[in-house]
Amino acid sequence: MPAPSKKLKLRPVLVENPFHSRAHPADETNPRDVVAMMNVRESAVTTMAARGVLDAAQVAAADRFRRLWESMGGKGAGAIDYGKEHVDGGKGRDLITEREVNAGKELARCRALLGVRMYGLVSSVCGEGYALTEIFAGKRERLTAADCLRMSLDDLAELWRLATRR
Repeated sequence: MPAPSKKLKLRPVLVENPFHSRAHPADETNPRDVVAMMNVRESAVTTMAARGVLDAAQVAAADRFRRLWESMGGKGAGAIDYGKEHVDGGKGRDLITEREVNAGKELARCRALLGVRMYGLVSSVCGEGYALTEIFAGKRERLTAADCLRMSLDDLAELWRLATRR
């Protein structure tokens, strides 16, 4: 039997019921929310949210940034070797999809809003999934980075109209 993972810490959370029918009144047989188990160590964002460091708008902004980042294929569109012959007889890859173009434009807006340094922090934590302890050695650096991350996520939440406070 394999040893339990150090990256696994489950906590019950209340989530929206995917089977809830709005056509019927909410009651015990048709609940709006159900309890689900969530791994709070899945990413730095979920860990910070579970500890109450990030609010709902900041988490929504981090999730949206991650989806854009993943749409771009992680670090961005890769280079294409046009001289390479297709040995399997298959078609070549589309140069770049419309989804990737739109994600790239939105990430460019984020970079223009946040600046190079804060965009790098948000990319590392929300996009690549690094924990602040993996990026910064000292406690003071981590606390400063956490503050900067929260401010950056507030800015992104406001940009995308996810902000619930100001």
